Amino acid sequence: MASARTPVVAGWFTSGDGDFRLLGTRCRSCGAVYFPREDTYCRAPGCASEELAEVALSRRGRVWSYTDGRYRPPAPYPADPAAEWEPYTLIAVELAAERMVVLGQGAPGVTVADLAVGMEVEVVPGVLDGGAEEDGASWATWNWRPVPGQVGT
Repeated sequence: MASARTPVVAGWFTSGDGDFRLLGTRCRSCGAVYFPREDTYCRAPGCASEELAEVALSRRGRVWSYTDGRYRPPAPYPADPAAEWEPYTLIAVELAAERMVVLGQGAPGVTVADLAVGMEVEVVPGVLDGGAEEDGASWATWNWRPVPGQVGT
């Protein structure tokens, strides 16, 4: 039986199994896009409009930068201190249509050896490692993974 998944941050991504997307906001006045979402006012210089609309961000982007995390994150990151620690991959992805870079973990099994700057990646649902809750639920988040068929995948 699959466990229930609670979003790490409510409203930052779709929660359904279908068309998984990160959710941001777009200013109706100047067109600036924000992620994480901005729900108060546009922060673009000279705008400050309060008319913001939810927008699904591009599912694919290009690797802008990447690295591996070789340390156990401190609290409040939920991790079993007795469990063996495994490095994780962090990927900064440029979303051209939104003119922004979004950071996220690589999907399970994606290492820095699988990545190259400029490589196309896609956003996929993920689970925060070590995020098991007492009632059997887990924390849902997003991951980036290389689009199949590229060198290194």
